[in-house]
Amino acid sequence: MNFALYKEMLAIRPVRRLLIVGMIARIPHSAAGVLLTLHIVLTLGQGYAAAGAAAAVMTIGIALGAPWRGRRVDMVGLRKALIPSVISELVIWSIVPHVSYAWLLPLVFVGGLFTLPIFSVVRQSLGVLVDGDQRRSAFALDSIATEMVFMIGPAVGAIVATTGFSAIGLTAVGASVSVAGMFLIWFNPPTRSEDTCSPEESAVRAADDLAAAEAAMVASAPGHVQEAASEMAPAASRAAAMKSRVARNFTWFTTAVAALFAVAAGSGMVLSGTDVGIVALLERGGHQNEIGIVFFFWCAASVVGGLIYGAMNRPVPPMLLLLGMAALTIPMGFAQDTWTLAFLSLMPGLLCAPVLSASSEMVADLVDEERRGEAMGWYGSALTAGVALGAPIAGVFIDGVGPSGGFVAIGSAGVVLCLTALVLMKRRRAARV
Repeated sequence: MNFALYKEMLAIRPVRRLLIVGMIARIPHSAAGVLLTLHIVLTLGQGYAAAGAAAAVMTIGIALGAPWRGRRVDMVGLRKALIPSVISELVIWSIVPHVSYAWLLPLVFVGGLFTLPIFSVVRQSLGVLVDGDQRRSAFALDSIATEMVFMIGPAVGAIVATTGFSAIGLTAVGASVSVAGMFLIWFNPPTRSEDTCSPEESAVRAADDLAAAEAAMVASAPGHVQEAASEMAPAASRAAAMKSRVARNFTWFTTAVAALFAVAAGSGMVLSGTDVGIVALLERGGHQNEIGIVFFFWCAASVVGGLIYGAMNRPVPPMLLLLGMAALTIPMGFAQDTWTLAFLSLMPGLLCAPVLSASSEMVADLVDEERRGEAMGWYGSALTAGVALGAPIAGVFIDGVGPSGGFVAIGSAGVVLCLTALVLMKRRRAARV
């Protein structure tokens, strides 16, 4: 391990500034979920089912919007791509607190669709600013910052909502995220190296090269062939350029990248299922006021794990990290009190930040810079989809078996996902030999 990597990396001013901005920008979003839920329940008088439906609608919007927003960053640059998000965050979250539930649903969907792509922007920019072991440390620090955000944001959101200020809190979320977006536009962190051309430039260059080759072939042909070829060349060039562009759109999505998206989805599933399990176990035991203790232990362990992983000299396969986290989640179901649950959460918590850091690092390594924004967007969508899936899976088993069933079910699902993926990857490698 080399903890000096953190000092070297944080000495780079753009990296330090990007990590700080990313952390601050995530705090409002981390509070938004709790604020929205309690606003629907306490202010609008709806049930938790209605609040869950609104959260699901917003999650769908985020999952659909993330790849598109990332692609816009790749195509037009960061500043132009963030303008719609800056405007929509301020407008949508200023209106949401003052409408009925029926109007709230489409508004939160649009809000999710245009969410400031802070996750993909930070990870994409870090992939450009640093490389090698520094990249691992940078992604680890970003994961640690995310854990610290989720130790702060939801608690602040709950306090604001329960004191009767949910409308002000939701408006503040939109305003603060818009300010963070404007700071990113001003800061304009790099999303690709200076010597990397955009997809449009690549397509134009490919079309020009093809046209030049065709012109050379026609010039050396007989006269009647030259005349016929001159009529066909424009259409052929356009078709070839279009074919080249379509092929280019999918070349980055390899089997290895697909496996990383599976890791992201599995991580989100295990984390959200564990979240629901902790709340259910303590609430049914009458210790709901001690939920913060368990979350503190869980998140603190993730911070420590992220620091250790970021200082390591070599990466660990994300699938193995997820396998360990999922397997270590199962024993949490056997806890009988708050402190036992808190201590049992330490081991899976240690692997939380490393899983997210390792998978992000590998996406940055495998995908070219000109498509990395889109890839990070899809990575975020996979993580979001896993989060949306994990809570219902855990909830079904909690209702049917009890809180312990939620931990066992979600941990076992993660283990099965990892083992299946590892077997398929092993078979694929064997088929190539």
